[in-house]
Amino acid sequence: MTLFTHGGDTAAFEAAAAVRTAHHAVERLRSRGTDSRGLSSGALDVLVRLSAAPEDGMTLGVLARSAGVSARNVTGLVDTLERDGLVAREPDPTDRRSVLARITPTGQEWLDAFRRPSEVAMSAIFRGFTPADLTALRHLCLRLADNQRLIEQHLDRTATQDDQG
Repeated sequence: MTLFTHGGDTAAFEAAAAVRTAHHAVERLRSRGTDSRGLSSGALDVLVRLSAAPEDGMTLGVLARSAGVSARNVTGLVDTLERDGLVAREPDPTDRRSVLARITPTGQEWLDAFRRPSEVAMSAIFRGFTPADLTALRHLCLRLADNQRLIEQHLDRTATQDDQG
């Protein structure tokens, strides 16, 4: 890092590398639990969100926004979950242009079976962390994500202005 920064401050680069390393470690652990069950992290996220949704489900647009992904992405994830019988799609009775996705009883059973091994894995990977450590880590990660979102918005505005000017 020191060579890359020409002797400058390496703290932010080292922190970014540590975040990437931690992300990969958590993702490898998650994938050991879900890949054998055939679900990607995105599909798992959608299933968890639908488990907390109202009984009639949620529109794909609302689901996409809540997950922070594109409508196209969530449509593909719902397709996969529906194919596996974990999610069902139904027309929205209040808006014929919309489709509601809802978790099925099979999907809820899948989540229930996945919950305990996940709790054990999270307990193991965060062994030695205090509740205050976990809260601080969560807060710092969310700050990183928020900063990234703000940078992306700025870059999008700048690109739009460059295209117009």
